[in-house]
Amino acid sequence: MRGQRSLLLGPARLCLRLLLLLGYRRRCPPLLRGLVQRWRYGKVCLRSLLYNSFGGSDTAVDAAFEPVYWLVDNVIRWFGVVFVVLVIVLTGSIVAIAYLCVLPLILRTYSVPRLCWHFFYSHWNLILIVFHYYQAITTPPGYPPQGRNDIAMVSICKKCIYPKPARTHHCSICNRCVLKMDHHCHILLPAFSKLPTSLCPSFFSSVALALGALTVWHAVLISRGETSIERHINKKERRRLQAKGRVFRNPYNYGCLDNWKVFLGVDTGRHWLTRVLLPSSHLPHGNGMSWEPPPWVTAHSASVMAV
Repeated sequence: MRGQRSLLLGPARLCLRLLLLLGYRRRCPPLLRGLVQRWRYGKVCLRSLLYNSFGGSDTAVDAAFEPVYWLVDNVIRWFGVVFVVLVIVLTGSIVAIAYLCVLPLILRTYSVPRLCWHFFYSHWNLILIVFHYYQAITTPPGYPPQGRNDIAMVSICKKCIYPKPARTHHCSICNRCVLKMDHHCHILLPAFSKLPTSLCPSFFSSVALALGALTVWHAVLISRGETSIERHINKKERRRLQAKGRVFRNPYNYGCLDNWKVFLGVDTGRHWLTRVLLPSSHLPHGNGMSWEPPPWVTAHSASVMAV
């Protein structure tokens, strides 16, 4: 079997060597010379992808699909405007149907106390949806400041080639780094990150029935003190430390209740009323560039915050 393979591969290797030898000569046709150069360039690219421990099959696949990623990013960048228009149209149509079709039926069938409660709750919910959605789509997600040297940076962005703080990641749709990057939300136009999260809890809680599974999933992430991106990072880090017999602990997990307070921007007891139950354009907790360590982090392990 090996002899047959050598008989088959021998002429092919001989032809390839002849092509390479001809490619070095100036008399070689331009087409053949171009093929030889492309072959050598491909070999260099393949070796660079598998050169050290940072490379591998995942890196090779990412490099191969880079044109696809570029196409998808440039196409879906315009989807945000379409989705925002659809949300406005759907919300307006629901309100119109409620007033034209549902309200006359309610006036004939509901009792006065139930009618008052329905009138109050529905309009309170509508005000929260419109207000917080407008705030969310018009508020920038938060970007690292440029030209400042007094901010603790933990890494360099591979695409921006610029230092970035902890929990900051590059958004391919926004084409820049975003503070506490979670994901790019086309329904909100900007990236879903530090600033919009504190402005639209009432909006997402109001549509919890329509987006039940998504709401539950993000509620779990909020309770853990994680973003969607950090979930994947923490999962890999947990496996890596587990293989060494160590336990991974999320350096941004302040506990379930405190995580929700940070997410909603609640600092005092009255903020549950003024910032959660009532329309509010308050700023989120912290500045998005430095994060206070949780109680379990001691002074000698403060370096864990640079994850």
